[in-house]
Amino acid sequence: MKKILHIISSPRMEASASRKLGNAIIEKIKEKHADYSVIVRDLAQNPPPHLDESHINSFFTPMEDRTAEQLENIRYSDEAVQQLLDADILVVETPMYNFTITSTLKAYFDHITRAGITFKYRGNGLLPEGLLKDKQAYIAMTSGGIYSEGELKAYDFTAPYVRSFLTLIGINVAGVFRAEGQAIIGPEVALENGIGSISITP
Repeated sequence: MKKILHIISSPRMEASASRKLGNAIIEKIKEKHADYSVIVRDLAQNPPPHLDESHINSFFTPMEDRTAEQLENIRYSDEAVQQLLDADILVVETPMYNFTITSTLKAYFDHITRAGITFKYRGNGLLPEGLLKDKQAYIAMTSGGIYSEGELKAYDFTAPYVRSFLTLIGINVAGVFRAEGQAIIGPEVALENGIGSISITP
């Protein structure tokens, strides 16, 4: 059975183009894999806490020495990491907000970046190496402008960042699909183009 982890980061609900595009990717994956299960982590409805000193101290305390309070501090992180470890395929939705990802998605990434679990340091201790090498991911990105090409391409800190982050922890990014140019060609056409571009690897 293929286990799909669906990460939603848009604060919008029914009107969200990234949710619609992400759902379309899920449907395409289902067509490839008849035997599947889907776990949804909606960051708008269950937002991750932004890291503070208590989280950092808990992460850096050896597991056997953590207090009950520290275990509670990293409970969100532990649950999110376990979901990630259990998954075969990730679908990560990310609308572009101010040229980059939502703050909730960044906070989620902070919670799943765990040394010795999702990545390790190698060489002189400064180079990261991803540990999640048996997984693939698809990215659903939406934007008002067109950032995949043209003069705005240099301002796309969304898709490149998500791709680079997932690659850093070892995940193979198999596709980035965009419903872009909503403010130019209209949201319906942009979404139709994005859905039409979806291609799932075997």
